[in-house]
Amino acid sequence: MKIYWNGERKNVIGSRVKELRKKQDISQKILAARLSLSGIDFTELTILRIEKGTRFVPDYELSVIADYFHVTSDYLLGRTNKE
Repeated sequence: MKIYWNGERKNVIGSRVKELRKKQDISQKILAARLSLSGIDFTELTILRIEKGTRFVPDYELSVIADYFHVTSDYLLGRTNKE
């Protein structure tokens, strides 16, 4: 898989994930555990790196995250402000 960079960041969804997580008042550890129920291994470190923008998020993980927060992938990607 080829990883594309946007400057120093490997993804652009980190700030949206952090915002949504804080709205639910849950820790990175709890979010990781809940996302892992999808069958994809998420750890607290995974969430930290996503939020910091230092970890690439493949499409299948993007879909799981969007479904969990009940938002669109476009919202997470910053293409729209409508959740």
